[in-house]
Amino acid sequence: MMYTRDEKIKTLTEALQEPRKHRDMHQALKPMENYSSTPGAPNEQPLSFWASWNLKDRPRRVALLLDDCQEDYRPYASGILPNLMKLVNIFRESQVKKDGIRIMWSAWTRTFDDGISNAMDRWYGSKGFRPENPENAVYIFNGAPGMKPLSEIAPTEKEVSDGWFYHGKHLDMFWTYDENGNSYLDEKLKKAGIDTIVLTGLWTDECILATAYAGSSRGYDVVIVGDSVATATSNQEMALKLAGGTIAKVVSTDEVLNYMMNDFQTGEPGAVKGTNHPDGRKED
Repeated sequence: MMYTRDEKIKTLTEALQEPRKHRDMHQALKPMENYSSTPGAPNEQPLSFWASWNLKDRPRRVALLLDDCQEDYRPYASGILPNLMKLVNIFRESQVKKDGIRIMWSAWTRTFDDGISNAMDRWYGSKGFRPENPENAVYIFNGAPGMKPLSEIAPTEKEVSDGWFYHGKHLDMFWTYDENGNSYLDEKLKKAGIDTIVLTGLWTDECILATAYAGSSRGYDVVIVGDSVATATSNQEMALKLAGGTIAKVVSTDEVLNYMMNDFQTGEPGAVKGTNHPDGRKED
C-alpha cells in the first residue's frame, strides 16, 4: 500500500498561523543567515545555502569516521595522513577524559571474485582489469594486505575486538548490514548515542559523499574535514563544494582539533537525535 497524505495541505501562510509542536515559530519567521540569492535574476537564482549550525553551538556526541583509510589506498592518502594521525590521536585522548566520543574504521573490500554485482559494477563496467596496470576503481587489487588499515592510524586490538573496525562493500559506510538486516555502523553509533559524525578518508567524491548523504538521512549532523579527505580523481574541490552547500559542515583539521581540545562538551543521549525512526527524528 502506497503511503499518501490525504488531508488538506496548508499553505505556508496558513501553517504559520497555528502552533507547531516541533517548531519554534518565532525563530521560523526570522530571515535565514545561511542563505543568499541573486536579486534581479529569474526567481533570484542561483541560490546558496550552508550549514546553520556550528560544532560548538551545543553539547554533542561525536564519532570520527575513517573511511577506507587502508593500505591499498596509501598512494592517495599520503597527503592527508599527517592530519589523520592528529585526528585519531585527539579523539583517542578525548575518549579517555569524556563520554560521547567514538572512532570507527572501515575498509573497502570489493574484489573481482566476491560474487556481488550491483549498480556500481554496471556504472564502472567490466573492463580495465589488467593485473599489470588496472584501471577499474570498483575493486582492490592487492588482496587481503590491501584491506588492512594504514599502519599509522590503525585501530588497536581492543578497538577491533570491540567492533570499531569493519569491512565495507559499497560506497556508503552505512550500507554494511548485520545479521538482523540493520546498518552495522548505524547500530554502533546509536548504542553510543552519537548525533554528529566527522568524516575523513577516501574517496571524497565517492565514499565520503555517499556516507555524508546517508548520515544526514539518518539524522546525524555531518562534518567533513576538508583537508583530511582525498580522492584519486579530479573532483576533490567540486565534491567539497557540493557537500558544503547541501548537507555537511566542511571544516579544517585544525578547526576540529581546536574544538576537541577546547570546546567539546558531551551531550545527553537522545537530546537531538532519536533511535526509533529510520530518519533519526527526536522522540516526543
